Parts: sequence; structure tokens; C-alpha cells
Amino acid sequence: MPQPFPDPDDLGAPWLARARAIIPGGASTGSKRAPALYGAELPSSPTHFVSAEGCRVVTAGGRELVDCTMALGAVAIGYADQYVTDAVVEAASRGSVSGLSHVLEVQVAERLCGAIPCAERVRFLKSGAEGVAAAVRIARAHTGRSRVIGSGYFGWLDWWRDDAGVPAGARADFESVPFDDAGALADAARRAGDALAAIVLEPVIERLPSREWVMEARRACEASGAVLIFDEMKTGFRLRRGGYQELAGIVPDVAVFGKAMANGFPLAAVVGRADVMSAAERTWISSTLASESVSLAAANAVLDWHEREDVPATLERTGQAMLAELREAIEVSELHGVTVDGLPAMWLLRFSDPEHESRFVRLAAEGGVLFKRGAYDFPSLAHDDGALEEIARAAREAFRVLAEEESDVRA
Repeated sequence: MPQPFPDPDDLGAPWLARARAIIPGGASTGSKRAPALYGAELPSSPTHFVSAEGCRVVTAGGRELVDCTMALGAVAIGYADQYVTDAVVEAASRGSVSGLSHVLEVQVAERLCGAIPCAERVRFLKSGAEGVAAAVRIARAHTGRSRVIGSGYFGWLDWWRDDAGVPAGARADFESVPFDDAGALADAARRAGDALAAIVLEPVIERLPSREWVMEARRACEASGAVLIFDEMKTGFRLRRGGYQELAGIVPDVAVFGKAMANGFPLAAVVGRADVMSAAERTWISSTLASESVSLAAANAVLDWHEREDVPATLERTGQAMLAELREAIEVSELHGVTVDGLPAMWLLRFSDPEHESRFVRLAAEGGVLFKRGAYDFPSLAHDDGALEEIARAAREAFRVLAEEESDVRA
């Protein structure tokens, strides 16, 4: 029989030091690297976990933390939810891949078309970065054009990045515009002219956009024959089951979903109008494990959850309760330079002093709660009254210590 991982005798191991010795940066996910978590290269706060259930994680050192990050928004139901887990185990026990497509690829695609306003056809991949890159490829194939305008974060792939190792030509046909700036968007569309293939938007960045901005994108695409793409990785199955487009009633031509769609299992869905999505047959978008059944089973179970319960409404209420507790904790502490921003379903603490932010996150972790530096923290169905009390208690204590330290500095 396979042995449990890790070995119980190994829980006290220096996991961060071991990770940094073997993994460039210390973690394969940027937001899970120590400086991203705590603002320090070598924090004393936990960097590795051994189990997660509900809204709680057990660290490699054996401590239990209430998690407000929920795997960077990938989990909305709760870690190791029994219903999702049972579906996953069943799929895995039957063999997750073969040389044929699994029937779940068809079934889940059909259900997504019934749940997402723009969805008439579906292609599956494994990550948001892949999904948005595929959506852009489809738009370029559909239009026969190359120019893309974008606003948001679309992952690590070359088509839109200017990082080290990315040749200038890879993103030569991409132009970034500011979030919610309708004038800048209109100007960029005019510059692109008849070369415009797509406008790709992350529709929510710390707040809802103005309707004018999104409608400007819709008008520009309709006028030029370009494709409007929404990146709904964070908003899908959270703000609404069908994402921002369902909330706002503004339907894109193509959208990309993932994260909470499969409650943390690796799956992305590129969905859209049939005539646009048909261009996927005229280009090459393929991945060996795009339609393995384990992640599809998780997504199928999440769709069941959304059919029997209004998950976004519960996330909204729970998020509102979190925000109320945090605002009260800030007020009581009389700490300056910190506010609670964002939407209840995806919120953040904003600090005027980055050092205060890092200090707060470390103090809160000592108090038993994991907060995210920057955007976002996320409620889940698993955040019950007990978890909310622990969040409030850890936040109050961390803010109190910060306020005292601030007072000492001013004195």
C-alpha cells in the first residue's frame, strides 16, 4: 500500500529551505513563494501544508490555519468537499485517461452551455493561462487578424508578457490598456483599425467596472468584426455561476472559466459562440490531459452543487460578514492606512504601507488565519460561524499589535 505523505516523522523538516534548494524561487506557483506570501524571503510563518479540509489547512509543522485565500480563489465549495471528492475518487478508480475521449468531456460541456450565457461550444484545457491563450488563438484564426487589446492578468505565457526570456516579437501585436478607462480602450481600438482580432478583458479587477467601459469593448468589437473575450477565471462560479457576464447581462463572444469551476482541480474551459469557436478546428489547440476525467468529474460535481444551492448568494453573504468583521477590527484598533476593498465574493485588505501589510499577514498567521497579501481573499461555503469568529479574533489582534507599534514609532 502507498505510504501517507509526508512521513509523520518529517513534519518538522525545514520545508522552505528544502524547497529553495531544489525549486527555483522555492515554489512553482508565484503567489505561494515566501516573499509573495509574507513579504520576506525567510519568514518564520508556514509555507507548506499537508492537508486541507473545509476552510482549514494543516501546515507541515502541524498547525491548523483558517484559510481566507482558498487556493487563490480556486476553491469555493471547500477543500476536500465530500461530494466532489467522491466524484473524483470514482473517476480515478475507473481510469482517468485512455486513447479515447471520456464521456464526461461531452456531458460537462453540455452542462456548461446550459449555465454560461455565451457558451454554445466548449474546449477544455488545464489552466487559465492556457485557456486565455487558446481563446486569443481562436479569435485570431476566426478573424484572420493579429492585433489584440487587453486589460487584466492573463497568466505567464508569451503572447502578452514582457518578462525576461520573452522575445519582443511574441507580444508585438498586443496592447495593454488600463482597467475601466473607456477612452483609452476606444483609442486603442482606433489605432488597431481593421487589424483588430480581439479585445480580452478581465472584467473585475478589485471592483466592478463601469458599464461604459465594457460596452465600449462590445461596440468596438461589433464595429470591427473582432472577438470580445472575457477572462472569467476568478469571477466564474463565484460572482455568478456564469460569471460577470451573467451578473452584468453583457455577453462576450468567448470566455474562459476555471478555478472554482472544478473546486481546485486543474481544469479550464474556453466557451463561446459556435461560429467563433469553430475556428478551433482550423488551428492547433491540444493537450494530452485536457479532458482527463478526474477534473471533469470535479466540475460535474460543482455543477450539481450550483443546481441544488445558490452558491454565489452564499459566498456573497459570507463575504459580507467577513468584511464587516474586518472593518470593525480596523475601527477598534484605530490603525491608520488600511481599508477593506473589493467585492464580498473576492475582497482584499489595502495597506498604504507595504511593511504593515506584510507584518499583518505574519501576525495573523501566528493567530491562526492565513490572509492573502494584496488581491484577493475569498469566502467559501465552508467558512462557518466558527471560522468567522477565528478570522475576526486573529484580525483584531494583528491590527492591535500594528497600531501599538505605529504608536511607539510616532512617540
